Amino acid sequence: VDCYNWQKGVGEKRQPYGDPRWGVIEPNTFGTHEFIELCRRLEAEPYICHNGLSGIEEMAAWVEYCNATEGIFAEMREENGQPESFNVRFWSVGNERYDTAYIHRVRDGAKAMKQVDPDVLVTCAGSQGGMKSVGFQVSPYLLETAGDYLDYISMHNYWLPRGDQLPRYDYLHAITRSEFPEAYISLVINSLEDAGMRDELKIAFDEWNLRAWQHPGFPRNAVEDYEDPEILKLVEQRIKGNELADQYTMGDALFAASFFNACLRHSGDVTMANIAPLVNTRGPLFVHPGGIVRRTHFHTMAMYANELEDKVVETQVTSGKLTHEMDTVDVIDAIATSDENGKEWSIALINRHPSDQVDCTVIMGELPLNGTYRATVLNGDSPDAYNDIGNPDRVKPEVAELTFRKGTADLPPHSLTIVHVALK
Repeated sequence: VDCYNWQKGVGEKRQPYGDPRWGVIEPNTFGTHEFIELCRRLEAEPYICHNGLSGIEEMAAWVEYCNATEGIFAEMREENGQPESFNVRFWSVGNERYDTAYIHRVRDGAKAMKQVDPDVLVTCAGSQGGMKSVGFQVSPYLLETAGDYLDYISMHNYWLPRGDQLPRYDYLHAITRSEFPEAYISLVINSLEDAGMRDELKIAFDEWNLRAWQHPGFPRNAVEDYEDPEILKLVEQRIKGNELADQYTMGDALFAASFFNACLRHSGDVTMANIAPLVNTRGPLFVHPGGIVRRTHFHTMAMYANELEDKVVETQVTSGKLTHEMDTVDVIDAIATSDENGKEWSIALINRHPSDQVDCTVIMGELPLNGTYRATVLNGDSPDAYNDIGNPDRVKPEVAELTFRKGTADLPPHSLTIVHVALK
């Protein structure tokens, strides 16, 4: 982001540039038009992050290029083949910068963008977490200085650290971090509450994943020669380290489910959450010349996107504990959803235990759940099961039936189960 100039990525004469942060030549063949077309094909809202070091005029010009119906940048867009407004609603002022100069740029950039288009929704880097720590609070100075011009505060975090050599984490090491996101969300909510801005600002958890990106030797401030053998070796090492399939286990799948549960429990505050990245690197989809591998956490995302109902219902969870080294988490986590009429329910149940089937009791109101219900179950033949090119469906959801007797059903080890209940 800190090297990007949007004008070099539009029109017929694209301008490649060296990206010192990551040691590669960026050809700029994929720019604003291509990104927005991809979003439209996916039926997703485009969200654009500005270069946090660029001038305010450059930020305002990009909004004008995308959204204005007249003016020099609207004319430029039309010359580049897009006469109608792109109508990009979501914008961020820079990425992971927190100093005073950045805070002033947030204030001035947000004001300038909203002068171009009052309907845009603006966020900024508000808080970044640590690997084993929860994260830091939102700066009171940021909220005092720029809060009135913002719609969101952005949070970022990864919970398993990177290293010069690829760290290898077992299932327990991963899953015992699955309650950290909720603690971090609560910290940021408290920051907004303390500033008296919780009603005005929502949270965009717009960069998250269990595993941090593996990039030994980077980011950098400068690269002298992009063909330097050392640079090429580090880039190759980065690609290979992130592609290793056996990293992406049931730990990733159940951590993602735990993350979604935390966001849903705080859905009045967290209204955007974006995994990073989407494809390859640490993404839920691995794309290769022969096709696509859906990593374990892809299936979690698909289940939550497609199988839950529209309303989050208040849920209380009590559970035994699972301990590994210094970290302890509940064995069971759950979230309940219903349709608008309270007739159709989908309940997500996570059993984090690596090896034990667990009895889980569900009580709706004062009535224990009884009967046999349709369910979708995601688990693997081991907690460290993963999908790869040779075996892309080792971990995949299976349709099943789940029977509750006096409210209690058995949950398989290291599993996510979404059970569907129809009330008469």
